[in-house]
Amino acid sequence: MSGKKIVITGASGQLGQTLMRASMFGEHTLIPLTRQQLDISSQASVDSVLASLAPDIIINAAAYTAVDAAESDRDAAYAINEAGPAHLANWVKNSDAKLVHVSTDFVFDGQGHRPYRNHDKTGPVSVYGSSKLAGERKVLDILGHKASIVRTAWLYSPFNSNFVKTMLRLMSERDSLSVIDDQVGTPCSTFSLARCLAAIIENDSSGGVCHWTDAGVASWYDFAVAIYSEALALGLLEKPIIITPITTEQYPTPARRPAYSVLDKHETLQQISATQRHWREELKDVLIALSGREQG
Repeated sequence: MSGKKIVITGASGQLGQTLMRASMFGEHTLIPLTRQQLDISSQASVDSVLASLAPDIIINAAAYTAVDAAESDRDAAYAINEAGPAHLANWVKNSDAKLVHVSTDFVFDGQGHRPYRNHDKTGPVSVYGSSKLAGERKVLDILGHKASIVRTAWLYSPFNSNFVKTMLRLMSERDSLSVIDDQVGTPCSTFSLARCLAAIIENDSSGGVCHWTDAGVASWYDFAVAIYSEALALGLLEKPIIITPITTEQYPTPARRPAYSVLDKHETLQQISATQRHWREELKDVLIALSGREQG
C-alpha cells in the first residue's frame, strides 16, 4: 500500500501516544489530534477538521474510559463513546476514507465460559460498556464494512495511568496488596494493539468487527503477580510485597465488570498478518521500557 494520511484521534491517550511512537506504519503519514484539536463529540468540529486534513484513514483512539465515573456521568460517556464514533462515521461516509474504531471487551456480560467470538451476543453490564456498544452499532449502521471495529481488553502501556503503572506505584508504597482473582481476561499492551491496527490498515479488505489482545489468559491477581515478579527482576521494585487474592464481592466498585472477558482472536489472525505474543512477553517489554524511562 502506498503512503496514506492517517489521523489518530485521542492522541494524548496511552494508545494514541503509542501509535505515534510505532515504527510499523512505514511510509504512512500520522497526524495526531488531541481532544483540544478535534472534539469528536461535535459533528461541526469533526467536519471542519477532517475536511481540512482530508485523511485516507482515521484511527479512533478517543474514548471515555473512566469505567466507574461513567456510572454517574452517563451523558459524557455517551457523547464520546457513542456520538463521537457516529460523527466520524458520518464524515467518512461522504469521503473515500476508512474508519478504524477501537472498542472493548466490556460489550459482553462476562457470563461466558469460552473466549468470546466476534459475533457472539453482546450484553454490557455497565454504562461504559453500553456506551461503547452503542458506538459500535452507530459505526456499523452508518458505514457497514467500510469500517473496522477492533475490540480489545485490559490495555496498558508505559504512558498515562493504567493497571500496570498503578500496581508498580502501590507495590513500591505498601508491604501488602489485595487483588481481585475472580475476573478473568487477557492483558494487552498498546504496542501489540498498534501492530494489529497497522496490519488492518495494510489489509484493505478487512472490515467489520474483530478481536485483539495478547495470547493467554489471566486474572487480575495473576497479572499483578507477574508485574511484581518481572518488575523485581528489572529493579523497578526494591522490596518484597505480599499479594493476596480476593473476590469481586470483597472489592465493590460503582460499575460492574465482566467476570470473564477473554476474546477469541482466531478470525482476526486469519484475516491479517499480525504477530500475537503471550501477554507475559508483552508485559516484560513494557516494563523494560518503563525501566529505561526511570533510569533516564
